Amino acid sequence: MLLCIDIGNTNTVLATFEGDKLVHSWRTKTDARSTADELGLQLRGLLAGDAVEITGIATCSTVPAALRSMRSMLARYYADVPAVIVEPGVRTGVQLAIDNPKEVGADRVMNTLAAYTLFGGPAIVVDFGTSTNFDVISARGEFLGGVLAPGIEISVDALAARAAQLRKIELVKPPRIIGKNTVECLQSGVVYGFAGQVDGVVRGIISELGAVKAVIATGGLAPVVIGECATVTHHEPWLTLIGLRLAFERNAPASRS
Repeated sequence: MLLCIDIGNTNTVLATFEGDKLVHSWRTKTDARSTADELGLQLRGLLAGDAVEITGIATCSTVPAALRSMRSMLARYYADVPAVIVEPGVRTGVQLAIDNPKEVGADRVMNTLAAYTLFGGPAIVVDFGTSTNFDVISARGEFLGGVLAPGIEISVDALAARAAQLRKIELVKPPRIIGKNTVECLQSGVVYGFAGQVDGVVRGIISELGAVKAVIATGGLAPVVIGECATVTHHEPWLTLIGLRLAFERNAPASRS
């Protein structure tokens, strides 16, 4: 099976694929201080728990320190397994039509590759992670740029830290928009506030780009708000991992040589 690993700023998401079918998935906390040995032990524990035999590995990260540890771990524990680390120089088929291609995170490139493969273009990906990323894809599958906004958890944490009488809350939809207590008020602000942000940004992008074939939501926090987003047309929680699978298929022969 192919193991795909997306190392984000907050969480690391892993999944195995058999062909194009996702078989297993896991979500762990990202710790940039983890050593190669700690990562190796963690990964072996996850795989052993489901008796998974790995035949290939594809990974990407927005955390340089974590990527260094992952690279060392793969060399030490999985040296005989073909591996693709998505970074500059790896074939993705995605043209980066922006001012400085080196600024684009590998996860956004993987989202573009997967979204265009699954839905065609033009398209917009809304990735609800540590930040909320809006990735814009052309009719030819180019990454055209996008929008970056503070993520849901960052915003909630900042509000709790800066407001004496406010606190962290469970991120769920409240029973009504008009909150009857502090928790409901905060939940309403998160769900309906971020849904409004998504719709506003997407409509602004469409006003510049023209009509799109799909607006795809992904990321661990997408389920919190997409039910209230009028502009989101598809939800694909594994979009980045699907992109990693596609990137591996493009680069696997070179990784075995």
